[in-house]
Amino acid sequence: MKIFDRYKNNPILMPIKEHPWEAFMVYNCGAIYKNGKVYLIYRAQGEKGGVSRFGLASSKDGFHIDERLPDPIYAPEPGNEFELYGCEDPRLTLLGDRIYMCYSAIGELSQMTSYAKTIQVGMTSISVQDFLVSKWNWGKRIYPLPRVDNKNACLLPEKINGKYVMFHRLPPHIWISYSDDLEHWGGLKILMSPQKEWEYFKVGLGPSPIKTEKGWLFIYHGVDNKLRYRLGLAFLDLADPSKVIWRSSEPILEPEEEFEKKGVIPNVVYSCGAVVIGEKLFIYYGAADTVICVATTKLSNLLSLIKR
Repeated sequence: MKIFDRYKNNPILMPIKEHPWEAFMVYNCGAIYKNGKVYLIYRAQGEKGGVSRFGLASSKDGFHIDERLPDPIYAPEPGNEFELYGCEDPRLTLLGDRIYMCYSAIGELSQMTSYAKTIQVGMTSISVQDFLVSKWNWGKRIYPLPRVDNKNACLLPEKINGKYVMFHRLPPHIWISYSDDLEHWGGLKILMSPQKEWEYFKVGLGPSPIKTEKGWLFIYHGVDNKLRYRLGLAFLDLADPSKVIWRSSEPILEPEEEFEKKGVIPNVVYSCGAVVIGEKLFIYYGAADTVICVATTKLSNLLSLIKR
């Protein structure tokens, strides 16, 4: 399904060999649009299998990177066994005067007879004011559903019936959950399950949902039986986001370019971030777990799909 136009000068972010923390892989970024700029919080590794940290880059037009900080803005907390091996795949949501960031916390916990690697959702936040002036006063690190094999999380950009809404992936499904305080979560329900061949192994979240007149625009990814990652699209009910009102039967973006098909992990397009600027949707995605790219489409192109 040809919907998105890739930026002709992709990739827009690549590893920097002179920075040990991002010398090998730069990928999977959350995105937020504020004060006329797109801010990208991206995942970086200095070596394959190394610890993941988050960096920051920004763009005035959504394509060209105008600023990129030389040091990480967020990293595993020293001594925190929940994050021993890194923080991965940030997703950003603006709620009130704070930016909430969900990520995958990779750690190691002692078992009765050994140690086990863990993957779980981590969450924190920062005031918009601090974020815009690069004061990295991150809030408390929260672990919803602690020690549960869980990742690909994000928050809905507004409360529903007075409750926070979180989407997350307990494999192989995408789930929805609710909370009064962001720490205690309940009402778990499967939102989406693999259906098509291109979603054979599992489905997982893309960026934080975007509110439109037709419903919450919900981008997700699917993994097929050859381990190819592709992006799909759904719309959720505005009043009840646990209801899927439309879902694409085909991928909306899949590996085609050389840098998407070849890299550290081949045949991957994976998105954690998207923004709307005017009438255009910008989707930012990791390509082959090595570089970051952007593709765009008119928002009306996506809204028209729901009529089919």
